[in-house]
Amino acid sequence: MYRFLLTPRWWGINLFVVLAIPFCVFMGTWQLGRFEDRVQSHEQAEKQPDPSTRAAKPLDELLPVDKVTSGRPAVATGTYADQFLVPGRELDDRQGFYVLNMLRTDSGKALPVVRGWLPGSASDAKVPAAPRGEVTVTGDLQASENARSKGVDVRGGLPGGQLGMISAATLVNLVPYDVYDAWVTLPKPEAGGTGGEMKPVPAAAPEGSGLDLKAFQNLGYTGEWFVFAGFVLFMWFRLVRREAEAARDVALGLVPDGAEAGSEESGAGAAGAEESSGAAGPEGSETGADRLEAGAGGSEAGSDGADVGPVGSEAPAGSQDAVGSQGSGVAGDVRAAEAGSGR
Repeated sequence: MYRFLLTPRWWGINLFVVLAIPFCVFMGTWQLGRFEDRVQSHEQAEKQPDPSTRAAKPLDELLPVDKVTSGRPAVATGTYADQFLVPGRELDDRQGFYVLNMLRTDSGKALPVVRGWLPGSASDAKVPAAPRGEVTVTGDLQASENARSKGVDVRGGLPGGQLGMISAATLVNLVPYDVYDAWVTLPKPEAGGTGGEMKPVPAAAPEGSGLDLKAFQNLGYTGEWFVFAGFVLFMWFRLVRREAEAARDVALGLVPDGAEAGSEESGAGAAGAEESSGAAGPEGSETGADRLEAGAGGSEAGSDGADVGPVGSEAPAGSQDAVGSQGSGVAGDVRAAEAGSGR
């Protein structure tokens, strides 16, 4: 009954099922692992002390930025150079912009420093000037932003002097020197500078260290992949069952009632048409032949009656009328015979 499983069509179905179920299970397990990693990172972040309370270290000792060094105080010395405004940044539920200056260090690289935040629009804004000369800054270290970072503007088309994303990949195209793949935000107003009007920007938690929406998306994807695996298995069993039932019906000679009734009616109609055509033709032919024979017999009788009279004598008028009537009767019988034979 299950020999159909060895047919080429079912070989393709079986191969798809064998490959699809392990793939779905693998993807579901991977998504579950991502969710567990986020939960673990969140628990570790809560157990560790606030990074900003730790002792400051030189910038080069904290690079590259990871989940451990993110938010740690970093110390760098240099002079401020180019300035950029970063629009579309929110602080205390208010819209504003960051004020960012490039700090050129002795190594030749520049460190992006967010000196503070100002409310309003970045266009035609009056920004406090940065301190002049060599300065030493201590700020909370942050990793370069990406397209998934909050507040980032990746549409482009910003006016000159504005920046949509704080990252080395973006800044290296705007300045003629190398840029650190990191940036710092000052935790308090600059000492001895003119930036006291700006509000400090708090350091953001490292990406992937909290139970945010992405963590619960991983959990949802886990359930979806396992549901897909169960659905594939369910549909395979259902197809096998339907195919087995069809094979059993064929083996037992069972067909649907509708198909059997339709075949009987079509057979009966064909038989009736044959009987009607066969009966009408022969019977009509026989009837016409009988009439032709009867007409012939009448004509013979008429001729015999004419022979009874004397030779050379004219036949009586009555006999002529009888012969004429018999002749017309024969002609009528001939026409009837022709009509009966279908000619």
